[in-house]
Amino acid sequence: MDARSQRLIAGLFAALTVVLRGAGDAPRDAQASAMQPRGPARRIISLVPALTEVLFAIGAGPQVMAVSNFDEHPPEVLKLPKVGALLDPDTERILSMRPDLVMVYGSQATLKGQLARARVATFDYSHGGLRDIMPVFLQLGDLTGHRAEAVTRVHDLESKLSVIQRRVANRPRPKTLLVMGREPQSLRNLDASGGQGFLHDLVQLAGGTNVFGDIKRQAVRASTEMLLVRAPDVIVDLHYGESANAEQAAEERAAWQRLGSIPAVRNGRIHVIYGDYMVVPGPRIADAAQSLARAIHPEAFD
Repeated sequence: MDARSQRLIAGLFAALTVVLRGAGDAPRDAQASAMQPRGPARRIISLVPALTEVLFAIGAGPQVMAVSNFDEHPPEVLKLPKVGALLDPDTERILSMRPDLVMVYGSQATLKGQLARARVATFDYSHGGLRDIMPVFLQLGDLTGHRAEAVTRVHDLESKLSVIQRRVANRPRPKTLLVMGREPQSLRNLDASGGQGFLHDLVQLAGGTNVFGDIKRQAVRASTEMLLVRAPDVIVDLHYGESANAEQAAEERAAWQRLGSIPAVRNGRIHVIYGDYMVVPGPRIADAAQSLARAIHPEAFD
């Protein structure tokens, strides 16, 4: 993977961490603004990678005219103009493109105000739980004229998730630590999934018990002492990039050896997973669930 792609994916992880660490106790559902486009939206700008993926999955890709700096999937977005992201939206350029619908994060209050004054409709998005993903498909289907395609994709995803859930049913539920990010080859600045949000729900669906499930936030900054006390049986360590060579993966696993008393480290149950699909709650969520389930219950997939 080239340096540009690594920076983009690193930025995606960083943006996700900002959103999740700042999430309150009750995640909000995505919702359209009071101002609606007249008829199906035809000129869409998306600052939210998850929503970009949904739009393309339901057949509304040709209606997307620009995306965020962090959009890399599907490949079609690589040809589209980039207009900033969560922390640095290029408002002037967005307005100059005359969109009829803009996908924004719920925390982008300044941008939403500017778009409202320009009478541009927005779709206000906040990360929620696994159950909140499917309604977004249907809402975007309605806004873009692709309801039927959205329904088909929802049924497909729900079917795949059900299959995974059945495969791990009635098995022991090992204590699982899901790491969203940390300093390379170090355990400093480690962010893990808390007991709220789609990542927590994925751990549960995949047959694990989130070690920070009692902390009702979407992300937890975990210290070494916290990790020792929680003593996970399985560690799933998410990293940037689509892949890594064996040496790089081994170096990241080796960072955990300083905590040799933790059951997951002692028993060699450290799983380093590369790929942005693990943290984008959209059409690839079933792939993320499958990867987690294989890490937590490899015996179910032999």
